[in-house]
Amino acid sequence: MSANITLYLDTRREKSNNKYPVKLRVYFNNITKHYKTGIDATKDEFFNAYQSQKPRKEFRDLKIKLQGVESSAQNTASKLDPFTFERFERNIYGSTCDSRNVYAYYDRYIAHLKSEGRESTASNYELSKKALIKFCDEKSIATNDLLSFNLIVPDFLNQYERWMQQMGRTLTTVGIYLRPLRAIFNMALQEGDITLDIYPFGKRKYQIPAGRKVKKALSKEDLKALYTYELPPDSFQAKARDFWFFSYQCNGMNIKDILGLRYRDIKGDIIVFTRSKTKNTTKTDLKPIMVPITYLVKQFIKKYGTPSVNRDNYIFPIYIEGITEHEKLRRTQNFTKFINQHIKKLAEAAGVTTDISTYWARHSFTTNAIRSGASMEFIQESLGHQDMKTTMNYWGGFEESVKRDISEKIMDFV
Repeated sequence: MSANITLYLDTRREKSNNKYPVKLRVYFNNITKHYKTGIDATKDEFFNAYQSQKPRKEFRDLKIKLQGVESSAQNTASKLDPFTFERFERNIYGSTCDSRNVYAYYDRYIAHLKSEGRESTASNYELSKKALIKFCDEKSIATNDLLSFNLIVPDFLNQYERWMQQMGRTLTTVGIYLRPLRAIFNMALQEGDITLDIYPFGKRKYQIPAGRKVKKALSKEDLKALYTYELPPDSFQAKARDFWFFSYQCNGMNIKDILGLRYRDIKGDIIVFTRSKTKNTTKTDLKPIMVPITYLVKQFIKKYGTPSVNRDNYIFPIYIEGITEHEKLRRTQNFTKFINQHIKKLAEAAGVTTDISTYWARHSFTTNAIRSGASMEFIQESLGHQDMKTTMNYWGGFEESVKRDISEKIMDFV
């Protein structure tokens, strides 16, 4: 028994080029599967090329291309004895077809992210995929090479969540690992490789846990304790503290952006930069962030900066010219670990019981700037946020003394 193979135009979802994907329809043993061809066409082009016996001149090249794809698939299928979809996919694509393979979608998008230099985001997707493979392996759900989209149902995701918690992971971590998977589903949905009826996320399905939002802002008392604690000037803790407070003073600038600063980013008495996190995700209305160069910021650059021979030079010597994005990620991660390791030791010595890391500098800047009278609009601009809701997530709220003072003042009429 041989497979029946034809081409069809998948008109369920129009692509950005105003065309639709042409797909292979393979029917065998009462089962139909669809495969991508990499060819797009309008309804008119597909009808006049593929379905016409004698296409006009402008459609002949497309007809030849379509016939070639169909003929190649039919020849491949005819040589398979016995025919199986898996063997067909391996022969056509060189490996299991990626149109319904979650792992293949991960690999394709990870490669895309790396091609754009987005190594950090690519690393997040790699970790998400590895956790998924480990879970499926332990539960004997799928192989390391193939995980079908239709296997991932709400019950699968609930099991995954419980498994992660049994591994000692928090709900926040579960969310971090599952959001890339949801993005993969959204890509497959947009490509037309899956339909909405198998989409497992959303209301009355599976909802990704958001985790408890922990406020990460230090009080002025804690900041003073860290800043004034006596340390040998050339110690690791002193260096970690200097970089932490540089981040704090520079609108909570993250470490990657600090290390990526060049002397050309200094415009008179301000630093002007664009967050690396938003360069690839926000294509429109991308506003640069401006940081005033205070006396302390100037002294920090003087102490840790490289000689400014060329305005294109990196200010700090962690990055060097010509290194790859992957190497930048490695150096950023190592330097961030260095700061976190030593700032935690300093906090313990200074009697600061609150947890602390480089990320706390951003929250602390936001909260203390607002408590000092800055408006939310000012903070939104300083952080480079497009959405005020994002800014609100960094706001640690009012101190208890302020709340008590307000509560007493509202009874001033008594």
